[in-house]
Amino acid sequence: MASEAAASETAPSEPQARHIIYCGVCTLPPEYCEFGGTAKKCKEWLEKNHADMHEKLYSEEAVAATMSTLSLDAQKRAAKDSQKKEAKAAAAEAKAAETKAQAQVLIKRVERNKRKYVTAVSGLEAHGMDLKKVAKEWGKKFATGSSVTKTASGSEEVVVQGDNSDEIFDWVVDVAGVPEANVDCIEDKKKKGA
Repeated sequence: MASEAAASETAPSEPQARHIIYCGVCTLPPEYCEFGGTAKKCKEWLEKNHADMHEKLYSEEAVAATMSTLSLDAQKRAAKDSQKKEAKAAAAEAKAAETKAQAQVLIKRVERNKRKYVTAVSGLEAHGMDLKKVAKEWGKKFATGSSVTKTASGSEEVVVQGDNSDEIFDWVVDVAGVPEANVDCIEDKKKKGA
């Protein structure tokens, strides 16, 4: 029995799977977040969710150890590059916030036949919404057909059967968090054939 126990201790065990942490912001491993472009957000996420990994990567000792292996010229370049990346990320974030603040959501009620309507909603993608998911949710909520269609200008809009413009307005303001000033309701009458 003792020989069996000794044999099992020396026998190679099966290789164990590695547990790899992926960033919740850029979906890269935390060691590679600096190459993503959202390094500041990634760093905040890592500090909040995995403090031990954040300490290992971004503590003063770790940064000093990494910088000490570089030459003086390389250290200067690294500092310059990090400043450029931070400035670029901040500018991109500000631009995205500005575009989101100015983006309009148009809710059009279009007459199909005499008393039949469809509601077309465009401009949701600028507020970070997935149009297919929104169309599916509205289809369930209003118990009607809804789909994502391309417009003549090449953009996409969500088309919902029926006159649901008031309910959609409330949903866009309350659930999606779009400011009321950025939502317009338009009634579009179909032209009669000549």
